[in-house]
Amino acid sequence: QVQLVESGGGLVQPGGSLRLSCAASGISRSAMGWYRQALGKQRDLVANITSSGSTNYADSVKGRFTISRDNAKNTVYLQMNSLKPEDTAVYYCYLDNIIVGRRFWGQGTQVTVSS
Repeated sequence: QVQLVESGGGLVQPGGSLRLSCAASGISRSAMGWYRQALGKQRDLVANITSSGSTNYADSVKGRFTISRDNAKNTVYLQMNSLKPEDTAVYYCYLDNIIVGRRFWGQGTQVTVSS
């Protein structure tokens, strides 16, 4: 059974930083990433990383966010710097299990950027 546990969300002032973590169990070395969903809006891709470490970012976060992974810990991180109020959203971690052809989701963690 694949499970994803997210942590690291919270309230931060504009210009501040947060680091989100997503620990996976039940599977290793899968493509993973983060989406976010602001209130009343659709869920959008933020960043993803392949099992070999190749990364991809939404234009809105390039240069501010960094996705990384620790394969030994089966954990993906999202370092978020220079946060803006428009980054406020629930952030969801996901994992693509190519063996069963299914995407798994975490429970979501709230990030609020406000003064």
